[in-house]
Amino acid sequence: MNSSRLGGCTLTGAISVTSHIRNTVTVVHGPKGCSHHNVSLLHATWLDNDHAVMPELVSTGLSESDVVFGGEEALRRAIRNAAARDVRAVFVLSTCIVDTIGDDIEGVCMEEYGVPVVPIPTAGFLGGTFQDGVNNALIALADNAVPCGKDGGVNIIGEMNLEYEVEENYAEIARLLSLLGLSVNLRFVHDITYNQLSMLGAAQLNILRSPTLIPVGEYLRDRFDIPYVSSFPLGLSETLSFIGSVAEACGIDEYRAAEGERARQSEMIAGFTDLRRSHAAFDRSLSGPDDIRAAEELARALDLSMGTDGYSVRLPVSAAVGTAGTRRMLHRWRRAIHA
Repeated sequence: MNSSRLGGCTLTGAISVTSHIRNTVTVVHGPKGCSHHNVSLLHATWLDNDHAVMPELVSTGLSESDVVFGGEEALRRAIRNAAARDVRAVFVLSTCIVDTIGDDIEGVCMEEYGVPVVPIPTAGFLGGTFQDGVNNALIALADNAVPCGKDGGVNIIGEMNLEYEVEENYAEIARLLSLLGLSVNLRFVHDITYNQLSMLGAAQLNILRSPTLIPVGEYLRDRFDIPYVSSFPLGLSETLSFIGSVAEACGIDEYRAAEGERARQSEMIAGFTDLRRSHAAFDRSLSGPDDIRAAEELARALDLSMGTDGYSVRLPVSAAVGTAGTRRMLHRWRRAIHA
């Protein structure tokens, strides 16, 4: 189980970002198999989230001859065909094979096609990961936005578009922001148009989905002078700390919002008293250390008797974003304990 959901293919990470920008096409420069794998993955994931559309993905379909003699003409042809559609931009993603043969992707993308063509480095054969692909895509897209006047909103940066509860997690962050009188300026990037990228620099604060996005947060701070909070909150105490961090960054008094959320959490815990003193153990197989830390805090709040023997009920551990995410995890625990 020595793996991470943030590892994996760099190309897939970037596609999980670019495929969420409407009226654009993503060109994958490489063999057809790289595109086929990702179309299948995205289509299945979107169906799970009631998003029944096919991703706008095009492959240059490199042949053996292209690999030997160079694939730049195949890329040029694919970009022209994509730009001829009714699109606002074309994104070009590299694969391991084209980095190996040395195609000048940036040079081809700088030619005139009538629409912006944005190259994103996504060949991961030298150690790149899924998260590197996400970060590279976000930085490349941010580079196409220009600084503008501030409107007081907050940007949500780098949502995990392939996770099952992406909309629920966003709704919880938006709710927490509303406690401070703040609203979301832009979901960068989740189901937006290319034109909306121009709103990126208007926010007064960026909230990163996880600390793995800190390189993106640093880039956005340098480019747009926007500070950032490094992660969505996991669990009870992190949610209260999150309210304080956002309030401090925006110059807002946090007291009323924090006290209201603390009362909400106490009421929530009181609704699960039937779980108190249950004998249980965590299922750690697919959980990271931050997820486990939030679960341990919740177990203490419920006075659960945690063990590791075979007689303990196995409790699922998920990324419990905010108070709402913690409530969903509690419902899963209740089903496990009372099964």
